[in-house]
Amino acid sequence: MGNKKKATIKDIANVLNISPAAVSKALHDDSRISEKTKKAVKQVAKNLNYQPNHLASALRKGKSNLVGVIVPRTNSNFFSSVIQNMEEVLNRKGYNIIITQSNESYKKECANIDTLLFTQVDGIIASMANETVDLSYYEKIKSKGIPLILFDRGENDLNVDYIGINDYESSHMIVEHLVNQGCKRIAHIGGYKHTRIYNNRIRGYIDALGKHHLPLENELLIESNLTTEDGRIKMQQLLKLKKRPDAVYVAGDYAALGALQVLNEQHIDVPNDIALVGFGDEPFTGMVTPTLSSVNQQSSEIGRLAALTFLEHSKKDVVTQSLNKQILDAELIVRESSKKSKN
Repeated sequence: MGNKKKATIKDIANVLNISPAAVSKALHDDSRISEKTKKAVKQVAKNLNYQPNHLASALRKGKSNLVGVIVPRTNSNFFSSVIQNMEEVLNRKGYNIIITQSNESYKKECANIDTLLFTQVDGIIASMANETVDLSYYEKIKSKGIPLILFDRGENDLNVDYIGINDYESSHMIVEHLVNQGCKRIAHIGGYKHTRIYNNRIRGYIDALGKHHLPLENELLIESNLTTEDGRIKMQQLLKLKKRPDAVYVAGDYAALGALQVLNEQHIDVPNDIALVGFGDEPFTGMVTPTLSSVNQQSSEIGRLAALTFLEHSKKDVVTQSLNKQILDAELIVRESSKKSKN
């Protein structure tokens, strides 16, 4: 069978021998159209399998009631929780969301932005891909007069709203905890420095070491893409050092999981030989052996605040944006992987 042509308002009008304008009004329950005509129009529309063209409607009205969301990946509990809480707030105000994921690819992120702009979304809420350094595509959103809200990963240079946790202080909190456990040689498997949140976590780690008069050693500070496989590779790299670390702080739970797998495979006592702390508080952190200490990133509140921030912009006729940060305090969840036995 060939592709069936989509039914249009004109097709419905031809069947009923009325004007397309009358059909449109009937479909929108206009009070000027009789109930008899409305019923007939809706029945024919159903028979013809008519689907309204939301894009054309958005172009006419200048409003789509759609919000575009861009995340690096959807298989993360953090991002899925942000999306869920964001959607709950937006749905209550008559908005639906279109979810896209970049898979940490700058090229795919650009394609996502183009698609969302073509779909005439009323706003975009995004967390940037690891690869993203060039901000021109995000500037393109701003140039269209569309509200742009960034969360978790964002850049100050864009001068837009940002919602996230205090990444610098989070690193301080982790290092402080490990020092209190008696650790003196603390490694950090971080994200890439060009991404602001990971740069802030690295700075927090370095400054916290300095505060406790612990040496900063280049071999103990490793950048990575924070996948599970990369966590495995970087942990193996640390274990090959002449002097191993006695603690490892990983800037993402999936990489921390990979690191934990290697430590377990090599029968290294976690936490007594090497303590381990992740970041993100993914559901599996409480299920692995030993259970994994991690940082709760306040995903529910970030999603809610991102949605509310968009809704504030939606009330204005002209969108004016500036750097406005809403920074939340993170929480360290201490589990078995970093609680050393007291001698």
